[in-house]
Amino acid sequence: MQEIVRAMNYVIEQGWAFYWGTSEWTGAEIIEACEVADRLGLIRPICDQTRYNILDRSRVDYDFVNLYKKYKYGITAFSALSSGVLTGKYNDGIPDGSRMSIPWFKSILSNGLEEKSAKAIQLAEIAKEIGCTLPQLAIAWIEQLDENLRALEFEDKITPEIRAKIDTIADVKPELTKVQDNVHQMRGKWQ
Repeated sequence: MQEIVRAMNYVIEQGWAFYWGTSEWTGAEIIEACEVADRLGLIRPICDQTRYNILDRSRVDYDFVNLYKKYKYGITAFSALSSGVLTGKYNDGIPDGSRMSIPWFKSILSNGLEEKSAKAIQLAEIAKEIGCTLPQLAIAWIEQLDENLRALEFEDKITPEIRAKIDTIADVKPELTKVQDNVHQMRGKWQ
């Protein structure tokens, strides 16, 4: 970790960047990086690029909770549609030409696909109930409304009752995902 922190600070010292952040790191890894930076008097990472959506939110809602206050850590969320699962396109399997039809993507993204697709079907019913599409519901849920302005029409329809239904279907529990495990394996090859 010290090597990573020093390398990122070198990039900043050279004027190639003003700050540095992480992508898909665990809370423990980020804390370690911040502690190393503090110990060495270097610049800490300031944010993590992490997936955040109805089905994938353990990191943001649970793992990072202490980071926000203690380190003033930020996030840059991505994968609002859970790699396409929340569009419904994987409800009947993996279509040819889709991202998950590519072996490399399939190996890291398809873990739990059937379960997530089953949840997407249930979430589509809630979307229908409030008069929008599943992708619009997914975007409105995370309040990333500039991504899809039409979602503004449905934001107020996501009442506490609708949110409770969504949470029941999503059944989110803090856990490492297969993607995180694969990222850790890839990092191990580079270190």
